[in-house]
Amino acid sequence: MQTLNDVATLRETLAEHRRAGRTIGLVPTMGNLHAGHLALVAEARRRADVVVATIFVNPMQFGPNEDLDAYPRTLADDQAHLEAAGCDLLFAPDVATVYPRGLDAQTRVSVPEVSEGLCGGDRPGHFDGVATVVTMLFNLVQPDLACFGEKDYQQLAVIRRLVADLHLPLEIVGVPIERAEDGLALSSRNGYLDTAQRAVAPELYRTLCALREALEGGEPIDDSLTRGLERLREAGFVPDYLELRAADLGPVDDTTRDAVLLTAARLGPTRLIDNLSLTLPR
Repeated sequence: MQTLNDVATLRETLAEHRRAGRTIGLVPTMGNLHAGHLALVAEARRRADVVVATIFVNPMQFGPNEDLDAYPRTLADDQAHLEAAGCDLLFAPDVATVYPRGLDAQTRVSVPEVSEGLCGGDRPGHFDGVATVVTMLFNLVQPDLACFGEKDYQQLAVIRRLVADLHLPLEIVGVPIERAEDGLALSSRNGYLDTAQRAVAPELYRTLCALREALEGGEPIDDSLTRGLERLREAGFVPDYLELRAADLGPVDDTTRDAVLLTAARLGPTRLIDNLSLTLPR
């Protein structure tokens, strides 16, 4: 596996693969990799001739009181994991390479509607940061496909929308959530949990499972969500939101069948997110 840090070498290397007629799959990450990230690499490996991963802790998507400085940087371990997973090329630029004029002077990409509410409501500017850096990576790598985890459901919706709106010639592949044996969705931020919090954390997923069963059984939506919030608070979470949306993140109405439960909740200082798809009864 090659590790590259500069734009010119990245473009030259990928141009050689394109001239040889090889397809390119992209897996953007912020590093501190776990099995969920490696599932993205495996999916890209199945679909493309050349797999490119990126590691960049993107300052534009962190708010002023968020964990940018504390976010784990584990490049050597990440390189070993990526190579073992079959990644061909790692692009790991520094901030000056990605934003040479600084964040204040940087052109930004904003995706309306799907970026509003949910995590977009709790983290103003977050999805502008995501959309900007992902668009930049699409331009640099020019992949045939890119793989993103379904755990970040709203992020995936934002990326699908920007690809459609900007007529970008690539396929976005959503990869199912990887979970621990107790159901907790894998996340780099799980490492912030202490032992007691880690024992409580799977209640987030269990709550979603209970709500899915109730909703698919015809329980009123407001009753289910109220009960879910109470259950999370009793377990020790501080919920940011618990919502039911249509699968495209639009509002649920009487015609909605494919829907998704989405939640974000804090356990101590750690913010956890999860989601679960369901089918509403007719």
